[in-house]
Amino acid sequence: MAVRALWYRNGTLSLIDQRALPGRTRILRLRRLSEVAEAIRTLTVRGAPSIGVAAAYGMVLARREGRLGPAAAARVLRATRPTAVDLFVGIEAVRSVWAAGGDVEAAASAYRDRLVEECHRIGISGAPLFQNAHRVLTHCNAGALATVEWGTALAPIRVARERGARLFVWVDETRPLLQGSRLTAWELARERIPHAVIADNAAGYYLSTGQVDAVIVGADRIARNGDVANKIGTYEKAVVAHENRVPFYVAAPWSTFDAHRANGRTIPVEERAEAEVLELAGHRMAPAASHARNPAFDVTPARFVTGFVTPSGVVRPRDLARRLDRPSRGRSTGRGPPPAP
Repeated sequence: MAVRALWYRNGTLSLIDQRALPGRTRILRLRRLSEVAEAIRTLTVRGAPSIGVAAAYGMVLARREGRLGPAAAARVLRATRPTAVDLFVGIEAVRSVWAAGGDVEAAASAYRDRLVEECHRIGISGAPLFQNAHRVLTHCNAGALATVEWGTALAPIRVARERGARLFVWVDETRPLLQGSRLTAWELARERIPHAVIADNAAGYYLSTGQVDAVIVGADRIARNGDVANKIGTYEKAVVAHENRVPFYVAAPWSTFDAHRANGRTIPVEERAEAEVLELAGHRMAPAASHARNPAFDVTPARFVTGFVTPSGVVRPRDLARRLDRPSRGRSTGRGPPPAP
């Protein structure tokens, strides 16, 4: 793959500092639980699967430090970001093994390997969708940076291109932190995949004028009924795609599906610091007296989703609950996520 977002070796979690991209590729080396928690909180590492893997190795580092037990270490990490369910799955994958006296490093590595495998299989499952849908719109960053390797939304694009599809990607800039223009465009440029960065509010124009064949996004949490929590602005793209009869796909590993949450109305939505909206690259963009609201996510109702691109194939929203109940669903992830906080 073109990039690996993070890796663990000999008591050190190394990761690409996503805040520094695209101007600089900076590698941070973390050796303490507190450093991992801060990296997750500050979006140094971001994207639901990458957050989950970072949290899993954060638990490993906590075990090596020896200051906290498994329950206390888990509480530190759970407090970092509330929306992405993979965070809690990654913590639990190691906490349960630690509490039982098992090999925590092996547990974290197994969780990482399962996610990487699932993302590759998402690519294989979704690639046929893009053999004829050549102009694809995506929002935020759901590529290798967000998922350790491969990506979720970008995985089918990568596999389809390997199979000879001629693709062009519309990249939403994704305000306020520009994960699209900074991160998705960086990944696509590295792999020489044709693309154009557009302002978030230009997506409706391209959808309405027939210049988008499909939309695909990742997710931070998917409720049992198919409601999707993802980066703020996703809901708008889904509604406009529906209005213009453009298919809207959500790509995610099974760990992102929260089978214990009936619908999206109770998914916790993180609200971040207002400075992220009021400032750009450290420069104030609004009057000094102005305040801002900054929800990091919104929830897209299942009725706007054409299909979920999973490691096991494309699943329609109306079939999701039945699919989540199948014993085979968890084969590649071990087991489903714990009850959400």
